[in-house]
Amino acid sequence: MSPSPRRRRAVPLVLGAVAALLLATACSDGDGEPSPAPPSPPTSSAPSSPESAGALRITTEDFAFSPADPEVGPGEKITVVNKDSAAHTVTATDGDAFDTGSIAGGESGTFTAPSEAGRYAFVCTFHPNMTGTLIVR
Repeated sequence: MSPSPRRRRAVPLVLGAVAALLLATACSDGDGEPSPAPPSPPTSSAPSSPESAGALRITTEDFAFSPADPEVGPGEKITVVNKDSAAHTVTATDGDAFDTGSIAGGESGTFTAPSEAGRYAFVCTFHPNMTGTLIVR
C-alpha cells in the first residue's frame, strides 16, 4: 500500500525543518545564540619585497642608470634591475663602499648603502661611460 499524497508532502517538510535545526545548532556557541564570525586576519601595509613601494630601485636600461643620482638612507637595501641584455655592475669608484658584482641581462641584484652620509660615485665596471652618484642622507 502506498502512502497518501498528504504524507508524501509532509516528509520533505519535516526533513527540511530538521536540517534547519541541525544547521542552527552547529552554528551556535552552546548558549543558543549564533557564534560570531571569526575576526579577519590583520592586513599589513609593509612592503613584501625589495621592489615594493618605498624601496629604492636602480634600473639599468639602454646602458644608463635610472635614477643616476639616487638618494637613500644609511644602510638601506637597494635593488638593481638590469633591463639590458648585457651584464652590468653598480660599483663604488672610491674604496669598497659597495659593489653588486656582475648582474646578468634580465636579472636583478641588491646591495646595501654605506652607513655614513655622503656622496658615493659609482660606475659599471664593464661600461665605464655608465656613471652615477649614490647620495646617502
